[in-house]
Amino acid sequence: MNIVTREAQETLEREVLSAEAAYAASSKGREAYSAPDVLRTDYQRDRDKILHSKSFRRLSHKTQVFLASEGDHFRTRLTHTLEVAQIARTITRALGLNEDLTEAISLGHDLGHTPFGHTGEAALSLALARHMGVDLQSEQAKSLYRHNEQSVRVVECIENNGSGLNLTYEVRDGILNHTGDLRASTLEGRIVATADRIAYVNHDIDDAIRAGILKESDLPTTTHEVLGGCHSDRIETLVGDMVAASSVAGDITMTEEVYAAMMELRAFLFKYVYLSDAVMAEVEKASHLINDLFDYYVENPDKVPEENMAIAQGDHLRAVTDYIAGMTDRFATATYQKLFIPQAISIH
Repeated sequence: MNIVTREAQETLEREVLSAEAAYAASSKGREAYSAPDVLRTDYQRDRDKILHSKSFRRLSHKTQVFLASEGDHFRTRLTHTLEVAQIARTITRALGLNEDLTEAISLGHDLGHTPFGHTGEAALSLALARHMGVDLQSEQAKSLYRHNEQSVRVVECIENNGSGLNLTYEVRDGILNHTGDLRASTLEGRIVATADRIAYVNHDIDDAIRAGILKESDLPTTTHEVLGGCHSDRIETLVGDMVAASSVAGDITMTEEVYAAMMELRAFLFKYVYLSDAVMAEVEKASHLINDLFDYYVENPDKVPEENMAIAQGDHLRAVTDYIAGMTDRFATATYQKLFIPQAISIH
């Protein structure tokens, strides 16, 4: 049985992958020198570093959308991450691009997410604004905390007790530029950005149906006609369209019809799921919890873990932000209960 070394894999990449792929041997490298691995390419090493990190493990206890969901089948931030990786790898493989890079970016893209999903992100941003004296109605107040930027901070500064994971440029670039109108420098990074949207639009529909907020028949007829009438059909249509359109365009894209249908579903989710009474009732609680925790740790700097203070290099607001952002839903809830809810005293 032959051993397939890193060098052999790097040679194989150049022979098998598309000319537009990000070859591991051509990476812009790491911020700090690290001797090459005997068996793994640099992108494979990055994937493994993320997979074994503490922040990745915490994703299993961070909410996706449904903050007070009962049952074991609702998505968490971890299952979302794995679904993004699966969709992104399928597209990457079909286009002859670098699966290892795609997987590493996918696994790391949400490491900076707060507890309680995007609710926590918004609450943390406004808490920062209050303490910085920023107008709470301004756009700046809404963007002081961005999970993609925090994800990069996690891999660069917070993991490994402050030394970071020392990931390659391409992985960090993909993590930073996976959201909104940002654009990754590699095709693999751009695939992750779209796969992220494909994943959450579809699994949030699935979870909303499971929660009794929606029925499949409630979805817009136009999206059924274009994308299909069930979860698997929609994903198959979106992935297939993206592969076909991208292969012709030479960039990562979709046809206008299919992209418009996906965005129609996204708008539908905002109107009927993300802002529904069932979700908003929990949003208010989660926002209150994040605000109270933030205020407490700002007022009691000695209660912030020394590790966070050291990593923040004396920036107290930064240390508090890092600490709360890294909490899981259950740890944040337990901490809140310990700090603010009176405990019964046993009298013997």
